[in-house]
Amino acid sequence: MYGIHNRLPVAVDGLPFILIPLAGALGLALAGVAWAAICLGLFGGFSAWFFRDPERTPPPNERAVLSPADGTVIRIEEVDEDRFLNARVKKISIFMSIFNVHVNRSPITGRVEAEAYFPGRFLAAHLDKASLENEHNALILEAPGMARILVVQIAGLVARRIVCWVRPGDPVVRGRRFGLIRFGSRLDVYMPLEASVEVRLRQKVKAGESILGCLP
Repeated sequence: MYGIHNRLPVAVDGLPFILIPLAGALGLALAGVAWAAICLGLFGGFSAWFFRDPERTPPPNERAVLSPADGTVIRIEEVDEDRFLNARVKKISIFMSIFNVHVNRSPITGRVEAEAYFPGRFLAAHLDKASLENEHNALILEAPGMARILVVQIAGLVARRIVCWVRPGDPVVRGRRFGLIRFGSRLDVYMPLEASVEVRLRQKVKAGESILGCLP
């Protein structure tokens, strides 16, 4: 739960990737091994940039389903979601490149109804089969009196670690952090069929600020 209320400019889970290389770079510099110090320093600097965690301000519309990730909308489609929701729903897929902020934020206010983690492969995240075959973590979020939303964190070709800070029964607040995925990945959002879609293909979105759709 500690990542949800992060007050640092970087994600807490990224600190080892930042501090250890920078400390190693300092030690090597003092030892006179300049080339290795530069390499470790560059890696530490890149990690600080990759794990950046800027503050976000959600729009006021409480029925809006916010983007849980920074990235590009790569799919908008109607599908039969038979594993968790058992309903025909609208699915929006967001691809996060290595250049995007990778902290994930809750699309709605409510509670975590269920969570399910699946180990799997590490195919390129933009492929259709990545949704089922890649390592992924599914969260069912319940908005009181409105709807159930399914959010799936999916590892990608380079991503090797899915982090989720919430558990079944925990409250979630729209725009607040709930996890992250290290080094390139994808998120799928499943909304009720009656929900409107407010984004288009190839649109750039921001976690906690961009509106994917509106609940009926």
